[in-house]
Amino acid sequence: MTLKVQDLTITRGGIPVLEGLNFALEPGRALILRGPNGVGKTTLLRTIAGLQPPLSGTVDCPSESFAYAAHSDGLKAMLTVSENLNYWAQVFGQKDINRAVSTFNLDALVDRMAGTLSAGQKRRLGLARLLVTGRPIWVLDEPTVSLDTASVALFADAVRAHLKTGGSALMATHIDLGLEEADVLDVGPFRAKADTVAAGGFDEGFL
Repeated sequence: MTLKVQDLTITRGGIPVLEGLNFALEPGRALILRGPNGVGKTTLLRTIAGLQPPLSGTVDCPSESFAYAAHSDGLKAMLTVSENLNYWAQVFGQKDINRAVSTFNLDALVDRMAGTLSAGQKRRLGLARLLVTGRPIWVLDEPTVSLDTASVALFADAVRAHLKTGGSALMATHIDLGLEEADVLDVGPFRAKADTVAAGGFDEGFL
């Protein structure tokens, strides 16, 4: 499944932040977004994942192709690690959570309540959800936040394995994951010049 972005302009709070974006993400590849804080990387990822509409341009890929992971880990604090993963597996029509558990080294934590986990453990559990979605395109916003060096390596291995099976990954991260299959897109040159509220603009913070 190829993701194609054509002449995309996106807004934050009704104000254009990035414009004229064109790129394609092929199966088996990763694309890492770079740029200064506040430039619009998160807004771009949200737009591509279908959480808000673009001002103009197109995202050519079915929305059901995406698995989105942002700053929130998306966990139920009063459910165990295994219950959280089983819940998300059922949401996406999947059954097996064993690969997700082992990939992110959660075996010793499967019976722990998610609310009792450390920040790094919660992040690993949140990322493990990607493996139970069955979705080919991972859209990831700063996925390595709260991860130690060993856990970053686990995540990089998970991405690498996903790419080898024909999946792809679009992510904003400042961490070098050592992925030979990754390209880098600096979104800074696409910063919008407009400084007025776009017609029909809205604040995606209400979504």
